[in-house]
Amino acid sequence: MNTPHKHEKPVPSPSTFPSSSVVKRNRVEYKTNARIVTQGDASKHVLYIQEGGVRLSVVNEVGKEAVIAVLGPGDFFGEGCMSGLPFRMSTATAIMGTSALIIAKSEMIRALRAEHTFSDRFIAYMLSRNIRVEEDLIDQLFNSTEKRLARTLLLLASYGNQGQPQKTLPKISQEVLAGMIGTTRPRVNVFMNKFRKLGFIKYNGSIHINNSLLSVILHE
Repeated sequence: MNTPHKHEKPVPSPSTFPSSSVVKRNRVEYKTNARIVTQGDASKHVLYIQEGGVRLSVVNEVGKEAVIAVLGPGDFFGEGCMSGLPFRMSTATAIMGTSALIIAKSEMIRALRAEHTFSDRFIAYMLSRNIRVEEDLIDQLFNSTEKRLARTLLLLASYGNQGQPQKTLPKISQEVLAGMIGTTRPRVNVFMNKFRKLGFIKYNGSIHINNSLLSVILHE
């Protein structure tokens, strides 16, 4: 059984991101469904989400797409450029109105070397995300579709993270949820309806998460 764990993000809220005198960056606004970066593009900067949400997806050589993550405020992405990766491994798309800070690769490297507080927080974030990736793999291998969907909804609502959970999620299609947990849209629809009937969630465009949804993943 796999349950959400308490991970502290190094940047718990957008307002605490270091000032521009510490890390030089540009703020960019994206509309819903706007493409932020595209798989295969040159990888030249790191992005930090201040508001909104971003879907990361990959497409194989035959055109099949898989959603690998949905990120929210306080998350970084695109950091592969700092390891020498010349191109983007995934496509990032705004799933709602989103604002992000764009930090050039050279500036990110400079800040990590010179600004120790920022460096410590970024390293803590990367370690936390590595744990999350391992948990996701275990979830895919050992948990049922129902539990995987419940866990994903709870993670999107930030249950287990520092601060208060986000009770109401923005509109996320069942196709996206299906891609995240490795199943089909009809299967997601079955369990979303079940969760709603049991009072675990409410949805009409946006999704409202009740604490009782935890019982799905705690139940053996």
